[in-house]
Amino acid sequence: MSESGLRERKKRRMYRTVSDIAIRMFLERGFDAVSVAEVAAAAEISKPTLFRYFPAKEDLVLYRIADHEEEPARVVREGPTPLEALRRHFLEGLERRDPVTGLNDDPEVLAFHTLLYGTPSLVARLYGQLERTEEALAEALGGGLDARLAAGQVVAVRRVLAQENWRRIVAGERLDDVREDAVAAAERAFDVLAGALPDSVTQ
Repeated sequence: MSESGLRERKKRRMYRTVSDIAIRMFLERGFDAVSVAEVAAAAEISKPTLFRYFPAKEDLVLYRIADHEEEPARVVREGPTPLEALRRHFLEGLERRDPVTGLNDDPEVLAFHTLLYGTPSLVARLYGQLERTEEALAEALGGGLDARLAAGQVVAVRRVLAQENWRRIVAGERLDDVREDAVAAAERAFDVLAGALPDSVTQ
């Protein structure tokens, strides 16, 4: 492996390690009760070094799902149409119980989502990530107003479906019971999108 490749691996490992340490501390004591300085000390790095990796405290948490930011934009290129590719991808995610679909009852996953959705500053930062997801998807759909409108609707549907699945599981419903409804809800939601989005997305 080249020297630049090794540096990139080391950098990614640092991101993951610091993020994991921070999330563990936030889950134990609460997001607002843990300072950035405490996270830096636990990770054995300086506070300025931490901020070079994570510009905001919230980014320590959101890094865990950062790889999903441009996922819809990548998916639409798989065809046969952009919308069908997105539908298939979400349904496949439900099948494998991908945490991003909300259909996952692993205690660690539930704890992470409770931290994420239960902390106002994290929710606000998450919406910034969702806006970037919309922008990337709109570009992948060709740009322009129609593409931006379509991207906004797709991202909103994915978010609402995932949050509904998570909400029901947190409320104590069995995953297998939620799964059947989750698949039906996803199919119904994408059918609605198919009737509302421009032909460039659906055909």
